[in-house]
Formats: sequence, structure tokens, C-alpha cells
Amino acid sequence: MSYFKVLIGICLIFSICGCSPSHKTASKSKKVFLTVDFEPNQVLKYKYISNRNMAVDWGPMRGQNPKDTKISKSSESLEMIVAYTPLEVDPYGISTIKADCLSAKVRRNSESARQAIYQDAAETFAGKSWTFTIDARGKMLDRSKFVDVLHQVGQRAFRSDKSKGLIKDPDMLYDILATQYFMWDSISSINKPAKGVAVGDKWKSVLEVPATMILFAARDVNYTIAQVRQDPNSRIAVINSSYSLLWPRPSEWPVPYTEIFQMSGTFGFLREYKVQNLNGIGQDLFNIDKGVLEKSTQSYTLHLGASLPMGLGGVTPKITIDQNITTELIEPSVAKN
Repeated sequence: MSYFKVLIGICLIFSICGCSPSHKTASKSKKVFLTVDFEPNQVLKYKYISNRNMAVDWGPMRGQNPKDTKISKSSESLEMIVAYTPLEVDPYGISTIKADCLSAKVRRNSESARQAIYQDAAETFAGKSWTFTIDARGKMLDRSKFVDVLHQVGQRAFRSDKSKGLIKDPDMLYDILATQYFMWDSISSINKPAKGVAVGDKWKSVLEVPATMILFAARDVNYTIAQVRQDPNSRIAVINSSYSLLWPRPSEWPVPYTEIFQMSGTFGFLREYKVQNLNGIGQDLFNIDKGVLEKSTQSYTLHLGASLPMGLGGVTPKITIDQNITTELIEPSVAKN
């Protein structure tokens, strides 16, 4: 008998014995079992929105009044819809899932005078498909097909004119990595899922920090079961999270690009980025009875230091990035044969 058959069996015994909560909020001592479940022929469609507001405080130039500081503001956002179709479902073992990116749209806004017009490489994810394997813990076991697509799309970030070397325009590929590579992290990172979790239980994990510039930073994550509430048809686990800075990111995580390049724009012009601190919070709403993530929100603020090439003007820019990532289930449906 497999590990997860035992786990599911325990859950069934608890259910038969009437241990599911009958009141609005479950007892703090009551264990629940969080498993990611896929139903044959059922498609789960999610909307992802990742946006960040960036402010560069240039400070006073050499010889200027210290009070004369300039702040440049910009923002960028990605909205993406991905449908997940089960190809092989094993509730006690490993399932194979096909992901189809139905749409991907990037928007940018800047106070700077003029910006080049180009298609963000992240938008070329639209129409792409990949498969991955996942177990009942929500742990994605084989994500190599996604990484293949990420590298393929990463080539679209470079300008076609290579006479001056590889020049990369800004893109939001790390935002796609942050959503797809870590989709069920709050569930899959539970240390001993077969023992269940109760209100107040805590565990740790690590998440990506997407950014316009290349930072190789990560988020140290602390998860907490804040509440198990009874909705009309299902029990919902409310999982809170808090974030702090972890640097560098794990070396085994993929990067979208396979070649050395120079980045264009303001954040390519700046040098020697130093990540100073990161703080934020998030919340996941997980449907315990259906085994489905219903909504996730992540918000944090990142502070960076930077410099100009060759110390021009004695300027030491300070950068603040406010990042928000939301994931929301928008449609479970029956797959067409």
C-alpha cells in the first residue's frame, strides 16, 4: 500500500467518524489533510496577475543641493490565463498534467520621456503548452518540459540585431517562473503531510523574487494555518505567509536565459545592485474537500541599492519595488474529448 493510499485512508476514516467540522471555524486542535487532487476530464483554469511599481530615487547630483532629489517611477504588469488538463490521474501516486497558456499580456507605464516599442517575451508564452508530473502532496516532480518552454521563450527577449552583442529588452519571464514553478508551494512544502496540519501549525519554504533586473534573490517564507473555515459546500484552509530576504536564490532553480547578455533600459544602465531588505505577507485559500487552490495573494516590498557606471556624478540610486502576485481559480470545467 502506497504512502498516499494510507493518507487518503486516514482521511476517509476521519470523515466516516464525523470528524469534519460542523461549525463555522474548525477547532484549533483538529487535524486536516491537504492534498492536491485532479479529477479525470476536469480542467482547472487559473488567472495570474503579477504587477510591480518601481521607484528610483537618484538623490542629488554632485554639487547640487542635497534637497534636490529626483524620483523616477515606472510600473509593469502581466496577466496570464493557464488551463490545466489531467492526462493521467493517480490519486495515490503520480499524475501527469498538461498546461496550456491561453493568454499572456504585459503592460508598462513610465514617467521617462520615451520607451522603445517591442513585444515582451512573456507574451509569447500565449499558445505554449507543456506537461509536468505532480503527486498528491502538490509536489511537482518533473518540470523539465516547462523549463524547455521557458528557455525557448527566453530567446525572444533578445534583439534581432546582434552586431553589438546580445541585447535583452525588459521582460516578465521571471514572473511566469514565479507562478508556474511554485504553483502549489504552500501545500507541497508541508513537512509531514500524512500527519495532517492544524490551526496554528507553521512550516517554511522558499519562493522566487521576480524583478525587471537580474537579482538572483529569493523569499524566505513562513507559512501558518490561520483558520479552517466551513463554507457552504467545503472546508477552506486559510494559509497565511510572511516573507523576508534570502540571497542568493537556490542554484538549482532555472533561469529563462542560456546566454550572456547586456540589458537595455534604465535597469540595464545601472550597476552593482545590492538587495538590502525584503518584507511582505500573503495568503492562500485552499479547498480541503476538493483538493484545489482557490486563491493566492502575495505582496512584498523590496529595497535595493545601485550605482552608475564608473561612479558617474557620484550618484548612488536607491530603488523601491512594490510587488503583488495573485492567483485565482476562474473555471473548473469538463475537458472535451
